[in-house]
This record gives sequence, structure tokens and C-alpha cells, in this order.
Amino acid sequence: MSTMKNYRAKHFNWRVDDGGVAVVTLDRPERKNPLTFDSYAELRDCFRQLAYADDVDAVVFGSNGGNFCSGGDVHDIIGPLLDRDMAGLIEFTRMTGDLVKAMIHCARPVIAAIDGVCVGAGAMIALASDLRIGTRDAKTAFLFTRVGLAGCDMGACALLPRVIGQGRAAELLYTGRAMTGDEGERWGFFNRLVEPEALDEEALALARRLADGPNFAHMMTKTMLNQEWSMSVEQAIEAEAQAQAICMQTRDFRRAFEAFVNKERPVFEGD
Repeated sequence: MSTMKNYRAKHFNWRVDDGGVAVVTLDRPERKNPLTFDSYAELRDCFRQLAYADDVDAVVFGSNGGNFCSGGDVHDIIGPLLDRDMAGLIEFTRMTGDLVKAMIHCARPVIAAIDGVCVGAGAMIALASDLRIGTRDAKTAFLFTRVGLAGCDMGACALLPRVIGQGRAAELLYTGRAMTGDEGERWGFFNRLVEPEALDEEALALARRLADGPNFAHMMTKTMLNQEWSMSVEQAIEAEAQAQAICMQTRDFRRAFEAFVNKERPVFEGD
């Protein structure tokens, strides 16, 4: 295992509080927090490393300066891509997809706290998160068609229909239009909406609640949520039987039983 509390990010903000909650935000608020080649790659590597961290139990991917993320930087990314050959282009598109895969496989619940602009790759970071808290000012757009590309970027055609449904996903991916905060809540993209001034604290409170829970079991829940889409119902039931049997061998399962018998609240330690 490794530690992430002393991780020094070069291309985004990063901190880990004493309760095991990591908070990451992009650090270019003056431009609504666009991504660069470097921040893409470092975020991917950071989430990969999280899978082996023993001091992070939940992650908040937050907004900064009133905006979540404005997608790939037009000057730092889109311009240079025009000069790449096919090998260079596929290297880039696979790298961006690897960020989504790293978030899915980081074995920690990830909560996106979304305010303001959340578009392009930023919308995909939000979509790759496990839970999303937003504001009514949030404007989420998968605007790839607006720059002449397909809507199938970074797993959008696989993940978005699972969250909001095929027809709604098709509309957003074909048109590139922004989904309002109210639409996002009504369609199930946002778990709930809060006032902008309460966004950070609401996301942190939820993350701390998850971090205080049975972390090994949370890892198993995240694994099953992601794997069972490709399983039949019978396969899923069997996979869950095996997963639950593994969780029943943890000390947290015993702690929960002993706390119940003693009429106490269980204190989980993740083992």
C-alpha cells in the first residue's frame, strides 16, 4: 500500500484531510479550469495510484472559482492536435479514456461537486464519478459535436445512457447542448442540487460519511456496480454471492454485529 496524503500535484490542487477524504480541483479558474495534456496525464496517474493508497477512503472532485471544468484547453490541446498524425491522435484519445478507466478502477467512491461550467472532458470526469452533487447554475454539456467530433468520447456512449437513459443521452450527445442543473437532477445525473455556497460542504459531508463506512465493502460495491452491466442477471447474482461472502470475512462485518448486540454504533476500520 502507499500514502497519498503527501502527494504533490503539479497540475491541479490536491489535499487529503484527516478523515481520509481527498479533494481534487483543477487550478485554472481564470479560464474556467480547462484540462491540458499534463493535467490529463497527472490525473490519470493520480487515480491509478489511489487504488493502492491506504490513507484515502473517498474522493471529492470539486469546482474552483464557480466552475467545474471547461474541457480540453482550446490552445493547449485542440490546436496542437491538428498537427498530429493518426498514431499521435490515438495516443491522446487513449490517454483521455485512461483517466475515466482510472477513476472507475480506483476502488474509492468519487463524488463530483459541480458548479458552473462542466463541459467536454469535464462532463466526462463528472460522469465517471460515482455520485454527483450540483447546483442550479451547473451547465453540463458533452459538446464534442460542437467541435466537429463524434459524441462517443471517453466512454460517453456507454456511460451516459446508463445514468440518464438512451433517449436523453442521444439528445445531449447529438446536439452538444447544455443540460441545466434542474434537468440534471430530474434526469438522475445529479443525486441532488444544493445552493452554490453549500456545495463544498455538502460534498465533503457525504464523502466523510462514506469514508467512515466499511471501506472494503465500498470497494466491492463500486466493483460490482461497474462490472455487472456486462453480466446476465444470473451471472450478477452469483458474482454478488461471492462478493458478499468475501465481505463476510472482514473484521468490519464482525464489528457491525458486535456493535448491534451492544446497542452501539459500529466504528469501521476498512479491514
